[in-house]
Amino acid sequence: MELLAINWSSVGLKVAQLILSLSILVILHEFGHYITARWFKCRVEKFYLFFDPWFSLVKKKIGDTVYGIGWLPLGGYVKISGMIDESMDKETMKLPPQPWEFRSKPAWQRLIIMMGGVTVNVILAFIIYAGILMVWGEDRIPNSSVKNGVWVTDSLMYEIGLRDGDKIMAVNNDSIAYFEEIPKKILFSGGGHINIVRNGKDTDIVIPRSLIGQLVEKKKSRGRLFMPRIPAIMGQFDKDDTSRAKKAGLQFMDKIVKVDSLPIQFLDQAAAYFNTKRNQQVMLTVDRKGSEIQLPVQLNEEGKMNPTLLGNKQYDSLGMFDIVHTDYGFFEAFPAGFNLAITSLKDYIDQFKLILSPSTGAYKGVGGFKAMGSVFSGSEWDWQHFWSITAFFSIVLAFMNLLPIPALDGGHVLFTLIEMITGRKPSEKFLEYAQITGMVILVALMLYANGNDWFGWGRGK
Repeated sequence: MELLAINWSSVGLKVAQLILSLSILVILHEFGHYITARWFKCRVEKFYLFFDPWFSLVKKKIGDTVYGIGWLPLGGYVKISGMIDESMDKETMKLPPQPWEFRSKPAWQRLIIMMGGVTVNVILAFIIYAGILMVWGEDRIPNSSVKNGVWVTDSLMYEIGLRDGDKIMAVNNDSIAYFEEIPKKILFSGGGHINIVRNGKDTDIVIPRSLIGQLVEKKKSRGRLFMPRIPAIMGQFDKDDTSRAKKAGLQFMDKIVKVDSLPIQFLDQAAAYFNTKRNQQVMLTVDRKGSEIQLPVQLNEEGKMNPTLLGNKQYDSLGMFDIVHTDYGFFEAFPAGFNLAITSLKDYIDQFKLILSPSTGAYKGVGGFKAMGSVFSGSEWDWQHFWSITAFFSIVLAFMNLLPIPALDGGHVLFTLIEMITGRKPSEKFLEYAQITGMVILVALMLYANGNDWFGWGRGK
């Protein structure tokens, strides 16, 4: 019963973070449309967070605009007079255009109004990234400082040929400056090879083009592919820690030197041995402040005792790898934040290309709200992580809204650009049909993404 409560607490924390993050993004995205519409003297009839079919949770009319919160948390909207949108207000469109209506404005003004939301999302992303850098700075691990290579924590990485202790030098001969870049370079490679050093010798590991699809099929949770190889030294246990490692009597800075009769230097060696002793008891020989003691530990059904690890700064002090910390002042943070936003956008475009290529299997990993919620922390409210995810979601929202799909901003932008180039405005009947088609496409995509989350539709399950 206690475990169930902890799980629900974790789920609740993730849901709260997801709702707050999306609320911020939706309000500011719609504000981009709202402020540009008002700038060009368009009447804005409604400004809503969430959708409000049949009823609203809160609403209040101020001037010509009804501001409110709907009950269906799938986004939000602004209703601009004289615009064919999801409201499908056909009766109004039959009347002659009025000066305050969207349809009566010049094409260039309508284009700016439609680009307002995306523009705000991009600006928001780089402001958030700049704020993160100002408050927390940036920690990175130079790849050349990882002296003992990697600990392969994902079984698929082991299957393609990586081994504990391998030093990953490059992907497709593109050298790697920082350790954090390695997973992204491997996953976004779309095939190719990993350049490694193993036991002092250079060799290559082939990256299957379908790597992402295989990861989606094999993994129930999104964990790390690998991490720097670390010594078998215990971190600081929390007071309410219920792990088998703590129950066995392990303490902060205890160093495991032997498991049963097997000498241990790195934690991955202990983990590999534990995997062969599932649901069994093993004897740990531990160096505690220069004295060796023996502690029996009962492993769980997965062959784990769930030890607490040291922090990166402690591994830095032990010489395992270096942590390069960079502080940013006000004027340095904004260009750095802009660069981070551009890098995030490029990374997402790379992901999108892989999703559109069936041979990569990346489409199997397309997810909806469950996948989005899973990226937030479930153990505690981590503001740095929250704002990092929110900034990335802002980039995603901007990119997805620019796709040339009717019913999205990108569809309206496309039709407006065609009008500006040809001098001919699409008929209102055409725009109505396009809006309906776009809404059908979006509903289908949403059903697929969320069905993939819960039922694994893209994985054939």
